[in-house]
Amino acid sequence: MDISTQTAAERIARVLAGQRISANGEGDAESAARLVENSWKDHLADAAAVLRTLREPDRAMANAGDPAVWERMILAAIEQTKPETVVL
Repeated sequence: MDISTQTAAERIARVLAGQRISANGEGDAESAARLVENSWKDHLADAAAVLRTLREPDRAMANAGDPAVWERMILAAIEQTKPETVVL
C-alpha cells in the first residue's frame, strides 16, 4: 500500500480547491494546477470538517475493517489540522 507524503487534510483541501477552480469541476479554469497550488490552504477548514464527519465509519466501512483503527487514523488526521502552538 502506498503512503502519501501529504497529510489527509492537505489532500482533501487540494481536491476541494480543484473542484471549485477547474473546468473539470465547477470552475472555469482549463489549467488549474497553479491556481490550486496558490489556494488550497484556503480550504483547510473545509477539509477538517470533512475529516470530523468521517470519524464514525458507516456500516459498510465497519464491516470492511476495524472501526477502532479507523477512528484512531481519522483522529490522527484531525490532529494534524490543528495549528502548531508556539510557546514564547
